[in-house]
Formats: sequence, C-alpha cells, structure tokens
Amino acid sequence: MPAFSRFLRYFMAVGRLGSIRKAADVLNVSASAIDRQILNVEADIGMALFERLPTGLRLTAAGEIMMAAGIGWQKKLVDVRAQIEDLRGLKRGHVDIAIIDALAKGYVPGVIKSIQSRYPGITIGVKVLNNDAVRLAIMNGDVDFGIFFEPQSFRGITVRAFVDVVLGLLTPPGHPLGQQPEARFSACAGSALIVPAEPLAVCQQIAVLEGITGVVLDKTVSSDNIQMITSLVLQGVGIGILTSIDVTTEVRRGLLSFTRISDSILRPMILALCTSASRTPSYAAGIVLREIENGFAQLSYPASMQSVADDA
Repeated sequence: MPAFSRFLRYFMAVGRLGSIRKAADVLNVSASAIDRQILNVEADIGMALFERLPTGLRLTAAGEIMMAAGIGWQKKLVDVRAQIEDLRGLKRGHVDIAIIDALAKGYVPGVIKSIQSRYPGITIGVKVLNNDAVRLAIMNGDVDFGIFFEPQSFRGITVRAFVDVVLGLLTPPGHPLGQQPEARFSACAGSALIVPAEPLAVCQQIAVLEGITGVVLDKTVSSDNIQMITSLVLQGVGIGILTSIDVTTEVRRGLLSFTRISDSILRPMILALCTSASRTPSYAAGIVLREIENGFAQLSYPASMQSVADDA
C-alpha cells in the first residue's frame, strides 16, 4: 500500500469498525498512530470526521463524504495498477463480473475455463445476482461488466453484445408438448405449472400473457430459483415456464424439452453483455470481456437449443 494512502487506510478501517482500537488490531498498527493521522487531517480541513461517543466513533457528515471518496479512490487505485501492468505487458489482474442465475451453468463457466487455461495470471470473481442487481452493480462500478436482461431503457450502460431470448414451456422427455418446436400459451392451460417468481425477470412476460390471453394457469409451484424450477420439472411435478437460456444445458443433454411460446404478443427478451458508460475496462477486464463477447451469439435461440449431436 503506497505511503500516500496511509490516512485513508486508517480512516476507512475506523469508519467501518467504529473504533480506533479495533482498527489498530486489524491493521496491526498502534492506536496512537491511527489517532494522530485522523487528528492531523481533521485539523487540516477544520472539521471533525468522527463523533466521539461513549460507545465508539461515528462518522460525521464530513466523514461520510470522506468515506465515499475513499471507496472511489480504492476502485481507481485498482484501475491504475491494472493500467501500469498493461505498460509492463503483463496479462494478469483481477476481473469482477455479475451475471443472472441462468448463466451460472453452461456458457459462462465454459468461457472462464478457457480464459484460465490461456491467461493463468487473470483471476475472476463472479457474482450471481437478480437482474436488477446486476444492472446496479455495473452502474455503481462494483463489477467490471455484467450480463442481464433488458438494458435498453437505462442510461449509463453500454451494450457490448446482445441476443434475443424467448419464453417457452419446459417438459420432461416423452411429454406431448415436448414434441412440438412451438405452441401457443393456451397449450399449458389445465396442466400443473411450475412458474417463476419475483425477482426473476421472466415474471413480467408471464403476467402480460395471462392478462392479454385470459388463460387461467394452475400454478402448482412458484419459485425464484431457476434450478429449483428445472429440478421440479425433472421430477415430473409439472410443466415449467422459463427462457431458452435457463435450460440450455438440460435440453442439449436430452434431459428436458423446450417448446417456444408462439403468441404474437410475446416479444423476445434482450440479454445483453454490458459495461458502465463511465468506466474504461482494465487490460485484464478487456481480455475477459472480449472472450465472452466473441461467443455471445451462442446464447441466442434456436442456436442454444441445438442437440449434442449437432455439435459433434
């Protein structure tokens, strides 16, 4: 840690822990050294950064501003270090990405495996979040980039690649609906259904279909977890309603069938690979971004529904 960062390092530890003594223990420095740094800066700016309370220290309004600046400084320091390594020609660094639950299997893990074999100096952190949380993580600079649904209505987001994703009926092998490549939404009426629950993005599309078609669904089970919905269909509990990317792995292996819902009122959802418009990716992030971007079209329908035999 560079010398000029010492104050912020001490200050942020005290701000998080609410105690100089606890910060001293964590940082393995003397409490007097931390206190002296904070007092010097308070004297310099002419304002207190902490309220000294019997129960500990609490940030003042000035302290809150300083804390926000410190968090921003830490993020920028990571970018600066990455840029310096770029100058040295080192293919190394850490990359944070955020993805929706549907991508936690199949394509993204496969790309990460490829990156690790080709660029062993790059480490990757993957956050699996709900759709809106992925967007916020990108906009707040918590991750280098992310993949989520329907980005077009949000400012501050740059779309690097996108594919259309369709909604469909998920059935076990041998089910009559599974023999059809597409069917109308009304085809699932009268069947036991396993449906997505909030915050899964597909919920809005199902609500639109219900409202416009007037089809009454027998919602036997609802879940906010894609793997749970998939597992219940595999167990024969009922028919599932999910998107094409949710079940690519199971369909390709012949474990489940996917029948696209063909109602004309239903438009495809847009799945996009996005970065923050205000942040330039580091060298390492650029490598990972390009690797994911190059094969992103694999996630489109019907390419994502090809059988294993087609790939052989």
